Amino acid sequence: MVSLSVLDQSPIRKGGSAAEALANTIDLARRAEALGYRRYWLAEHHNTQSFAGSAPEIMIEAVANATSRIHVGSAGIMLPHYSSLKVAEVFRLLETLHPGRIDLGIGRAPGSDQKTARALQPGPQAYGIEVFPQQVELLIQFLEDSNGLSGEAGGFPTNHPWQGIHATPRGPEMPELWMLGSGGDGAVHAAEFGMAYCYAHFINQDAGTSPLQTYRRLFRPSRRLASPHGAIAVSVTVAETEEEAKRVSSSRNLWVMQLLQNRAGSFPSIEEALSYPYTDDERVMLRGIERRGIVGSPEQVRARLLQMGEEYGVDDFVILTITYDQADRIRSYELLAKAFGLA
Repeated sequence: MVSLSVLDQSPIRKGGSAAEALANTIDLARRAEALGYRRYWLAEHHNTQSFAGSAPEIMIEAVANATSRIHVGSAGIMLPHYSSLKVAEVFRLLETLHPGRIDLGIGRAPGSDQKTARALQPGPQAYGIEVFPQQVELLIQFLEDSNGLSGEAGGFPTNHPWQGIHATPRGPEMPELWMLGSGGDGAVHAAEFGMAYCYAHFINQDAGTSPLQTYRRLFRPSRRLASPHGAIAVSVTVAETEEEAKRVSSSRNLWVMQLLQNRAGSFPSIEEALSYPYTDDERVMLRGIERRGIVGSPEQVRARLLQMGEEYGVDDFVILTITYDQADRIRSYELLAKAFGLA
């Protein structure tokens, strides 16, 4: 059975504001729950005019409060910016407030430029990506200790420097853990720690099916997950017709081109995108960008997603849809839900 979820980056449109973008996130989350989507994941980006979601842990609480059933989580928490204990405590608190509904998706990408990533570091002993596996291990130990999976003695041996430190509030449940990645490293880490793995297809299509194949081949069962569980995050735009879907997606395509040219700002209108004076080289770039996502009528998009599911060996899709108008974004998710017969 196919599972559909939402990835929301809280995009800011030209002429709009960050406040509007965050309000749109809450609005879309309510609609996604009513439409039968399984999860609602919030992204993390810093020092950008394009996205308002710089603190997914805050937006998770806002979305969870505005809904009642849908799983809410991060996609993701960029762990090198933070201490493992602090992340464990934040998500233990979220799980305590919303038991059984919180997903903790983590990654090692900066979610920003490198200068901003350095500014986010807490001090001279800041973590780098080279110690990311150790951070993940600490995070899991703190979480498991706090819900009793590590036993009475806690998650650390007696000679460990953090023995006796607990991520509070402690309780019987823990967030569902996911590793996010756009290449092979995330797949290896997810397999090593027995975590679910979501491949960011919308960022990197060049790796093909290899990250998920690596994940399945190397997977080690854990206390939380007995067998591998993979998903893919895909850029999707659906409208009543293919022509309309292409028109709606032109805004995001122009933004992606400008991002690749290091001049991305807020998302342009459809009218700006359609009248933009593309050079010949930019038109070549644009054709490549158009192939990065799935755009079309409900029947076309459904068929392509099912084909991808067979190719990648997954039935769990996380859908990223960015449009200039909120109504177009909601309509895209509505049409996709109807095409798959979501409850």
